[in-house]
Amino acid sequence: MSRVAALLLFLVFVQGVDALGQAFQLPTPNRTIFEPGREADYFTPTVGRTWPSGTFGCVRSEGWQMHEGLDIKCIQRDSKGEPIDPISAAADGTIVYINAKPGLSNYGNYIVMQHQIEGLKLYTLYAHLRKIADGLRLGQFKKTGEIIATMGRTANTRQGISRERAHLHFEINFLANQSFPIWYKKTFPGQRNNHGMWNGQNLIGIDPWKIFLEQKKASLEKRSFSLLQFIKTQPTLCRVRVKSQSLKWAKRFPQIVEENKNSEVIGGYELHLNTNGLPIKIIPIAVEEINKDLVTLFEVNPEVYKADPCRKIVFKKGQQWILTAKGKTHINLITQ
Repeated sequence: MSRVAALLLFLVFVQGVDALGQAFQLPTPNRTIFEPGREADYFTPTVGRTWPSGTFGCVRSEGWQMHEGLDIKCIQRDSKGEPIDPISAAADGTIVYINAKPGLSNYGNYIVMQHQIEGLKLYTLYAHLRKIADGLRLGQFKKTGEIIATMGRTANTRQGISRERAHLHFEINFLANQSFPIWYKKTFPGQRNNHGMWNGQNLIGIDPWKIFLEQKKASLEKRSFSLLQFIKTQPTLCRVRVKSQSLKWAKRFPQIVEENKNSEVIGGYELHLNTNGLPIKIIPIAVEEINKDLVTLFEVNPEVYKADPCRKIVFKKGQQWILTAKGKTHINLITQ
């Protein structure tokens, strides 16, 4: 083996990215996402809507409802018209959750996998599954492309999912809080949490479509794709300062923490959040720069808010931007 080949294999092992720089691969046989003009053949829209409602972001309820994944259209069916598309692992990773009781979630049957990519711990979610692959179990390692399930249309929603709309709901996420069950019980006393750590509220999504397209572009240009750089260059919705000398998110993701050269005594942190509330940059703040409030909304980008307002983290009241109740709960979730 040449020295170059050995180095590539080492980088793949360490970073969790293949030799072409692709962090993730498509989880179903449908490949029309890469063919301009054929988006309607890839994304499954909501009833009465067009294909954009099956994409990620503020794409539902006239732009005021968040959709945290992609609804990928079925292309293979059995004699009864039911979906049979195989669902494969989008990246090397470990099975961390299997829900085989569709009545417990609007995800229906779903699987969560954990991945290590460029030092970042991320999670993919595969929902509305017809069947979990035989023998699939928690803690099992699966390589990219290995079959983990069969596409379906399971859900606990009142309207259900019609045969025609059968699809895979696919997400790429960060885990919001490593102590989520405790946080949830404290924040929402009396409410049930059927899925522990893997409650959808504990998963902060990033746009898989943009990732797939950026990976494809990088491949065509014969350059590597950096998931970390992709995340760090997301548009910033707002900057929030939190009074805390120890921020768990900063310890979990040191790759997005910037060095503070002005002070050795840290009094808090400034979080740059994207439109889905994901911290994309963290800056340690000196004690003298932190006010008495535990959380302070420091700045909002109105253009970014206008483009994607549905997460409802901030709101303009008169001439002043404020954190909404949802925003305060979200900040509490990612900082506790």
